[in-house]
Amino acid sequence: MAKKFLRAFHITIGSFVIQIGKIGVKGSRGQGVKGSSENFPTLESSNPRTLESLFRKAEKSPVRCPDEQAAKKMTTLIDRTMKSGDSLGGVFEVFATGVPVGLGSYIQWDRRLDGRLAQALMSIQAIKGVEAGLGVEMSRRSGSEVMDEIFYSQHYGYYRKTNNAGGMEGGMTDGMPIILRAAMKPIPTLRRPLRSIDIRTKKPVEAAYERSDICAVPAAGVIGEAMVALTIADAFLEKFGGDSMKEIQQHYDSYVHHIKQF
Repeated sequence: MAKKFLRAFHITIGSFVIQIGKIGVKGSRGQGVKGSSENFPTLESSNPRTLESLFRKAEKSPVRCPDEQAAKKMTTLIDRTMKSGDSLGGVFEVFATGVPVGLGSYIQWDRRLDGRLAQALMSIQAIKGVEAGLGVEMSRRSGSEVMDEIFYSQHYGYYRKTNNAGGMEGGMTDGMPIILRAAMKPIPTLRRPLRSIDIRTKKPVEAAYERSDICAVPAAGVIGEAMVALTIADAFLEKFGGDSMKEIQQHYDSYVHHIKQF
């Protein structure tokens, strides 16, 4: 419902898998990642059409990866891991395009949209890390390499050529696509039981095995979309809220007209 609501304002949310185990796509920034095709586009793209194209390709993949060569290697890795009785984690990316400038707040810590989105993704079971834009990679580069410079033209108005910040600055959206990345740990229920302790006898035992997937990263990406949609919808209603879609649309249209005057 949140995604349907946001689509009424031309906001699109999607996701795709960029890494399973050590197999990743080119442009995902993963350290030691291998297995991708050479012509895969950089994922920190500032072009909404590129992100939406990657999403459509991912929807046709059994592992929800838009890179066909990497997807085949991921599938092979999952099959091999299943036979060994182990499990796999990975990384998925969630994006939101068409998000207006100014959602969120710079006023206080708990209203910053980047913080709220990070909390939303971290609340998903087994998610152990969240990045926005270049994320951790920013710490490895100099300021001149990571700052998104601002330009102006009569046709586009204010714009940026890069989106290293992931669509959010100072706790607020900056008009660029929101780019988020979440890292999922491997599923703990293994066909090859882990060692544990019986809490009554205190003696070593093997953990019980229940039927489970080998890798849930593709499914987690879909959950990530839902959490991002809910969070952005909340921020959208905080700014443009009303008692009906017509009223919200009027508030939104008035705001868009206002910011175009600058």
